[in-house]
Amino acid sequence: MPTRSCLPLVLLITLGGCSRSPTVEEARQFLDDAEARLLRLSNDASQANWVQSTYITADTEALAARANERQIQAAVEMAKKATQFDQLALPPDMARKLALLKVQLTLAAPSDPKESEEVTQIAARMEGIYGKGKYCREKAPPGKEACIDLQEITRIMANSRNEAELKDVWRGWRTISPPIRKDYQRFVELANKGARELGFPDSGAMWRSKYDMPPAAFAREVDRLWEQVRPLYVSLHAYVRTRLRAQYKDAVPERGPIPAHLLGNVWAQSWENIYPLVAPKDADPGHDLTAILKAKKIDEREMVRYGERFFTSLSFDPLPKSFWERSLFVKPRDREVVCHASAWDVDNVDDLRIKMCIDITEEDFSTIHHELGHNFYQ
Repeated sequence: MPTRSCLPLVLLITLGGCSRSPTVEEARQFLDDAEARLLRLSNDASQANWVQSTYITADTEALAARANERQIQAAVEMAKKATQFDQLALPPDMARKLALLKVQLTLAAPSDPKESEEVTQIAARMEGIYGKGKYCREKAPPGKEACIDLQEITRIMANSRNEAELKDVWRGWRTISPPIRKDYQRFVELANKGARELGFPDSGAMWRSKYDMPPAAFAREVDRLWEQVRPLYVSLHAYVRTRLRAQYKDAVPERGPIPAHLLGNVWAQSWENIYPLVAPKDADPGHDLTAILKAKKIDEREMVRYGERFFTSLSFDPLPKSFWERSLFVKPRDREVVCHASAWDVDNVDDLRIKMCIDITEEDFSTIHHELGHNFYQ
């Protein structure tokens, strides 16, 4: 056999060596090894994060932080090594895989081991604080708990028409975040440092690099699309502001932004819950899906079955049995969980799950279909 004058490529990358150009076959082997390693670490992190999100304790936060740290460190290592093949002419599928290695991360931890450990611990700790967060009211309505979680605040925001109550719970939920401020500032500092080590100006630029165009081009495209939508949005905004002003009088200004606590959603991200207040005169009220679901005595699991039937009607396969055994549909009474809805692909094969504290409402019916859209895509 002929002798090779250079070290194997993976050692060259780590240790340095001769300047021989890498080959396509070496790039293929690198990708195969990277995929196998990252898949194993991703699955480990998914399982640890699932437990941490559905059973919030100091121990589960620590376990999730360590699993995430191992995954992130490996992903950063692979992203740096992938640059060795930048000048190599590769088949399109391999070139895309190498590009994705460099932009796959949501969080790029710094290479310093202590800082890497710190940033993953901060991330787990912040999620735990968010999931456990409660607002304790000075004066609770008769028969109601003084301390309310995000699920109850969401219900109040959707249904109450009492401006003072809406403002109180909107502000109350935002008392959860100030204790996180110092952690979050440090998190941003470390995340940006990690992104710079990968060649990005900051984490934001790393995120905006995920769309098959340079970050600046992505920002310009978003601006271009927004300018197309803006005239319609401005008109709708002015109309809704006028209708809410009729309901809430001086709480809504004649001009300018609408107070966020009056838009029916704790993040003001959807305005559908205020439709009865803003619908044009004599408009068709449509169907009250919440009332229909409750009249039919639909429970949380059947809400999800409706979503599954929608996707199977489009010829998708049914969800696996494990989905129904491992998902979280109802907030447990015995422990803290992160109720914010999310879809999970735990093993990148068929261990699909959703995590959601379901209410029997039109809004959650829609959210279930949204989350299952992720699952069926996965």
